[in-house]
Amino acid sequence: MFESEVRFYREIAPVVGVRVPECYQSESGPEGTLLVLEDLSEWAPGAEPGAAAQVLRELHDRWVGRADWGWLRPLGAGEDLVADLYDRTWPALAERSDLSAPVRAFGERLVGRVVEIEKAVGQAGALTLAHGDASAQNMRTGPDGVVALLDWEDVSVAPGVLDLAWFLVSSVDPARWQEALSAYGTSEGISAVMPSVMVQGYLSASDLPDGEAVRWNARLEAALELL
Repeated sequence: MFESEVRFYREIAPVVGVRVPECYQSESGPEGTLLVLEDLSEWAPGAEPGAAAQVLRELHDRWVGRADWGWLRPLGAGEDLVADLYDRTWPALAERSDLSAPVRAFGERLVGRVVEIEKAVGQAGALTLAHGDASAQNMRTGPDGVVALLDWEDVSVAPGVLDLAWFLVSSVDPARWQEALSAYGTSEGISAVMPSVMVQGYLSASDLPDGEAVRWNARLEAALELL
């Protein structure tokens, strides 16, 4: 992952077409990797749903069918590990008090099916350059409203709607999902990627103490409505 981020800043960032931190130094060797990047800590954390979705659409449109860097992570990478982790985590998730009945029932149906679900992502649309972890946590908004995308360790080749779906499930209050969907311009393929994204949502919820995943549950409930 760290090697991928170094290569992103060396090879892709200069032409990526959306705002990312300036890279002042990038090194990779036997002892590890080093990146010295522009400090955007004074920018506002996150981004408005519509503004973030617009930036993601610009990224995806620019590179559809053209993300031909051979080192980019392909679809399906690590799917067996994710499947194993989900199946091992589910029994504890099923006992949580902060998951609603519909969210719990859908989570149960995912057990033993994660690899199948990951393969379905390939049916969601044309492949493009995807950020891979497009949560609000990895965005900053400048004084002029420009949105920068940070943390490119998970950069990959995937249908662009995968980034949009993860942004919704990880970061956006369901009352504002339509803002992001309208700004992105299409929801085509979102039903194909949403189960995969929900797997990540369940796993993220599992990291919190019981009772503190209420917001994750609300977003997972909203995701069910898009299936």
